[in-house]
Amino acid sequence: MKKLMAIAVLGTLGAAAQAQTQSVQELQDALLKAQQAATDAQLAAKQAQQALAQVQQAMAAHEAHPAVDNGAASRTVAATGATTATDETGHAIDPMGASSAGRSGLVYQHGGDVVRLYGLIDLSMSRKTNADAAGHTQNDMSVAWFSGNRWGLEGEHLLPDTGGLKAIFKLESEYELPTGNMDTPGVLFNRDAWLGLESPTLGKLTFGRQNTLAREFSKTYGDAYGSAGVTYDEGGYTNNNNFKQFIFYSGSATGTRYDKGIVWKKSYGNLMAGLAYQVGGEPGNNREGSTKSVALAYNGGDVNVSGFYNTAVVNDFTHTSYSIGGNYKIGELRVNAGYVHYTADQPASLGDRHDNAYTISAKFAPGGHFDYELGWQTMNATNAAVNGGGYVLNAYADTSGAKATATGKRKTVYGSVFYHFDKRTELYLASDYLSTDGSYKAAQAHGADSQFELATGLRFRF
Repeated sequence: MKKLMAIAVLGTLGAAAQAQTQSVQELQDALLKAQQAATDAQLAAKQAQQALAQVQQAMAAHEAHPAVDNGAASRTVAATGATTATDETGHAIDPMGASSAGRSGLVYQHGGDVVRLYGLIDLSMSRKTNADAAGHTQNDMSVAWFSGNRWGLEGEHLLPDTGGLKAIFKLESEYELPTGNMDTPGVLFNRDAWLGLESPTLGKLTFGRQNTLAREFSKTYGDAYGSAGVTYDEGGYTNNNNFKQFIFYSGSATGTRYDKGIVWKKSYGNLMAGLAYQVGGEPGNNREGSTKSVALAYNGGDVNVSGFYNTAVVNDFTHTSYSIGGNYKIGELRVNAGYVHYTADQPASLGDRHDNAYTISAKFAPGGHFDYELGWQTMNATNAAVNGGGYVLNAYADTSGAKATATGKRKTVYGSVFYHFDKRTELYLASDYLSTDGSYKAAQAHGADSQFELATGLRFRF
């Protein structure tokens, strides 16, 4: 009996021990799972902290470079003292210097590297008189009236151990909205294709296709839509209308943009200085196709003054212009005025050309959704070469093949109203009236001595 009881006790103790061993194993397994869960939780918390840090960094960058009302694309360069730029309608524009409001086009940003995609779309419906030699009126979905449709990429890379020196670039292409065609057939980046360097000490130095220096320094007074002051960023002058013609006095051997251009700008407090050289040259003739420019501006806030001296060689004929102008702000009204003198070599049988051109315009921006612009210009040409159709050639055009000249005045009055929905989208209504006298004939009017244009449009930036 006792032996049976001992066996029973031993069996009970063995079962208890086995049960205890299983419980310990289960407890250990549970502890391991708990430790793994704690590790996973720590990793998740770390990832959440990193994500939060990235969000905070992005918010800080946005606050440092906020989108501003009615912007197209430029920046304030605080380190170099440059003034805030504006778009082709004269509104303040955002950082990174292109054609979009805000930083929604950001493609990549890390440390000192930034790359941005941007663009502008301008849809225009227009009506013009004397649209052909027969004097017909044309109603059309036209090429953008105010701003060339464009998209582009721009960026910068902070170079280490250089005291703030950045490598910068810009690639910008223009297209026609009604057809989708390239603005310049066969040329992808017809607006900009340049690489450069920028720092507070150096200023901005760029190499490649870009706006002429004269264009950049005259945009503050050339029409009612440029920036108030000269900045490091490109811009200036409206797109496809009769009062854009003042821009051609700011030309080069390749139009109002340099091919193979070298441009330097530097801010010295309220002063902005600029030098530019367009690399030309043919075998045995290094002057051909070259352009030289020097410019100076005073950015005083309410009072801004700028001017340039510019000379180019086009098919062995020298073209030269100099200009001075500025603007003055009175409350919400800004008044712009400028003068240009231009001379062009022409075949000896024709003699030289001499132009004196004047412009005055005003922009009224009372706040809210509307702003208003009004302007006038006259281009007084003496002995100007004409093409085979008898139309006066633009300034800096090739005069080598001209057989005749004309003398007269080309006058244009223009106005516009903008309604801004928000920072990116706006409607406009605009018109101009062109008239010529003497023997001056404008190609746009097809031999008539006047032309009236009316346009309405919608612009959107991204």
